[in-house]
Amino acid sequence: MKKKSQITIVLLSPEIPQNTGAIGRMCVCLDARLILIKPLGFLLDQKHLKRAGLDYWQFLDKTIYDDWLEFRKMEQPQQMFFASTKGIRPYYDFQFEPNVFLIFGNESSGFPHEFYDIFKDRLYMIPMPGKHSRSHNLANAVSIIAYEAYRQITKPF
Repeated sequence: MKKKSQITIVLLSPEIPQNTGAIGRMCVCLDARLILIKPLGFLLDQKHLKRAGLDYWQFLDKTIYDDWLEFRKMEQPQQMFFASTKGIRPYYDFQFEPNVFLIFGNESSGFPHEFYDIFKDRLYMIPMPGKHSRSHNLANAVSIIAYEAYRQITKPF
């Protein structure tokens, strides 16, 4: 029996296959799960997705849900972390614990509007001191936060 991953990455309506492919590859490297919530802006067999994920995609522990409600019903996540440029606290202030769900909105519009009210106390951001920065690339943002969660949970150093 496969051990349960301590970190689950959740992508809400991802749009760019290369980002999802890179995130999938990172999940395999980190032994994290990946959950994709529809609608997806691409087909899962698209060559860009596979190219970004290389030969890692076959080892990815992934689940796809039709919508947010199905995800909540099936997974029943206890600890949810939401990454957003609209967050007011930096991601490293969050106390990550095993079985955390790291939730990311899509590349062009982030989360559905109501999420910003419903989950406002769980919104965290990546500091961006650059004066010309709007946001990080989704794959980069996921990597930054996933590895901080890994560091806190496993205390490898």
